[in-house]
Amino acid sequence: MYKYKLAYSSWDKREVKAIHDVIKKDHYTIAENVKNFEEKFAKKLGRKYAIMTNSGSSANLLGVASLFYKKKNSLKRGDEVIVPGLSWSTTYSPLQQYGLKLKLIDIDLNSLNMDVKKFEKAVSKKTKLVCVVSILGNPANFKVIRSICKKKGIPIFEDNCESLGAETDGIRAGTLGIFSTHSFFFSHHISTIEGGMIVTDDYELFCIMRSLRAHGWTRDLPKNNPITNIKKGFYEEYKFILPGYNVRSTEINARIGLVQLTKLDKMLRAREKNLKLFRDYFLNDDRFIIQKPYGYNSSFCFPMIIRKDSKLSKIKIYKALKKAKIQFRLITGGSFLKHQVKKYFNYSVYENLKNTDYIHNNGFFVGNTGHDLSKELSILKKTLVKI
Repeated sequence: MYKYKLAYSSWDKREVKAIHDVIKKDHYTIAENVKNFEEKFAKKLGRKYAIMTNSGSSANLLGVASLFYKKKNSLKRGDEVIVPGLSWSTTYSPLQQYGLKLKLIDIDLNSLNMDVKKFEKAVSKKTKLVCVVSILGNPANFKVIRSICKKKGIPIFEDNCESLGAETDGIRAGTLGIFSTHSFFFSHHISTIEGGMIVTDDYELFCIMRSLRAHGWTRDLPKNNPITNIKKGFYEEYKFILPGYNVRSTEINARIGLVQLTKLDKMLRAREKNLKLFRDYFLNDDRFIIQKPYGYNSSFCFPMIIRKDSKLSKIKIYKALKKAKIQFRLITGGSFLKHQVKKYFNYSVYENLKNTDYIHNNGFFVGNTGHDLSKELSILKKTLVKI
């Protein structure tokens, strides 16, 4: 039994009632609850359209796929996409699955996000897409990245699966890209068991993603859409126009999401309060690098990096955390190049991934959640002070 867990349930009797409401209606596959959740989530972020999926990873897959089926300026296999060296595996996987060439950029050691100075130099005439990830609740430098991409005419794919609620320079995380993705896994800012969402202002992409989400058929498309003519008749129900998937969500997931969305602001405030206490405890501890907020950090968790000159033993820290029954994990997915999966990718590295690799080898994180963690953070402080 852990005294300080990575993640805690954000549910109460309202989510349980929501599940029972769906069961009473006895309709489980995608219907009105999914539609309502999509509309309210899009409105929350100030985007025109939203597409709910069965996970944030599937949202990434649909988003990347949609860029290959645009009528104008579509992506092609072999095109270059810039990505940060630090992210989750399924940020990268859809890019590989659609034959894109990755150009990896090192991250800033303090923010944990892509180093914008290196990014600006790395952008070339070959760059056809930029993937922006806000790591663990900390928004990336949206203003600079957006300015560069706008100047070069390069679309942005924003993986916002870890940073719902974050904001910087007047730009809300989840509103930066031509499409932006979100995850509703158990440990994330809102949880629908499993689930994800894509938001966009591009109607063509919205329609393409709607088709791709469900088999590549036309049944879920609006009558007036830019990708195909919808006709009445027997065959239209099973008219397939794109090589799609089945990554739809269920009514249960969406109904839970509607409840969770009403609790989001309150849970963000609790995360913010926990983050303040964490920083009070460790900001002046010169043994660790603590993530520096860039704007409003929605604080997915609390990453910690052992400084080079601290003489701390990583093994001793991990043993002490385990002994104190504190859960911890590698920061996000760690460095892409530290994983065997890289052999399946076509990639290059701009200069080096020195900071990314250092974080992989010397970093860890402990959890944050949408309720008070003062007791747990006190245990963490006492544990680390003793080392």
